Amino acid sequence: MTFTVMITTKNRATDLRRTLQVLRELNPAPVEILVTADGCTDETVEIVKAEMLKAESQEQEGGKLKLIVNEAGKGSVASRDWMMREARGDLVLALDDDSYPEQSDCLARIAPMFEQNPKVAIAHFPQRTDEYPETLLQTDFGPARPTRSFANSGAVLRRSTYLQLPGFEPKFFHMYEEPDYALQCVAAGYEVLFTPQITIRHHYSGATRSELRNHHRHSRNEMWSVWLRCPFSQCFGLALYRTFSQFRYACKRGGGWVIREPVWWWQALKGISYCLKKREPIAWKHYRAWLKLK
Repeated sequence: MTFTVMITTKNRATDLRRTLQVLRELNPAPVEILVTADGCTDETVEIVKAEMLKAESQEQEGGKLKLIVNEAGKGSVASRDWMMREARGDLVLALDDDSYPEQSDCLARIAPMFEQNPKVAIAHFPQRTDEYPETLLQTDFGPARPTRSFANSGAVLRRSTYLQLPGFEPKFFHMYEEPDYALQCVAAGYEVLFTPQITIRHHYSGATRSELRNHHRHSRNEMWSVWLRCPFSQCFGLALYRTFSQFRYACKRGGGWVIREPVWWWQALKGISYCLKKREPIAWKHYRAWLKLK
C-alpha cells in the first residue's frame, strides 16, 4: 500500500523544518508529502520551497514534497479535508507541523495492519509529547484497542474509506474533526484503532495556540456535530448534556473562563441552520455504540 503524508501548518516555520527533516529519513518513503501553509505570515512558505529545491538537487524520488498555500487561512480542518481528497496514497499519515514518527521504518510497520484488516479505517499511535512530560520516557502504552477518537498529529487514515463518508467538516475550521469523523467510521462499520505499532514524538509547540480559544472551538464544533449526526429524538438531550459538560470544565479553569462561555454558545447557535441543512443523522444504535467507546 502506498502512503501520503499530510501536514497543515500556520506560522511554525522552525517546527515544520524539523519535521520535514525527519520525514526525509523515512524508509520506505511515502509517495508524497503534502504541506498546506494556511494563512502563514512567517517564513514557512520559503522554508518549504527550499526543502523542495534540496530534494530536487539530490534527485530524491520518494516523498515528493508538494506545497499548498492558502493566502487567507481556511483552517486546519478544511486544509486536511482538501489534502485527503487530493492525496495519491492508499493511506494518509496525518501529522502536525510539530510531530513526527520516531521510527524511520514506520510505514513498513503500519501497512500490513491495513492490508490484513480491511475494516480498520484509522490507526493512531501513542504520543511522547511535551504537553504531558510523563510520556516522554514512557515505554508501555497498553494494548491495541478500538477508540472513539484519534489525533491528527499522529494517525493513518484509509483514503478509500474517507471518500465514502462525509469526512472532515470544513465549517469546524479547527478542532473536533477527529471525533466527528471517528463517529462516521464507527457508524459505517469501520474501526478506529489505537495501536502501539509505532510512536509519535509531538513537541507540542505553544506558538499560535490559545487554550481558551481552542476550548470555544472544540465546544462549538462538538455541538455542531450533535446537530449534524445525532437523531432528533436524542439530539436535544445530548446538546444540553454537552453544554453542561463544557460549562463544568470551564468552572474548573476559573471565573475568567466561565464569563466567556457565552462566546461559544452564540457561535454554536449561529451555525445550527447550516447544520440542519447538511444533516446526515446516524442511527441511534450506532451513535450509542460510538459513545460507549473510550
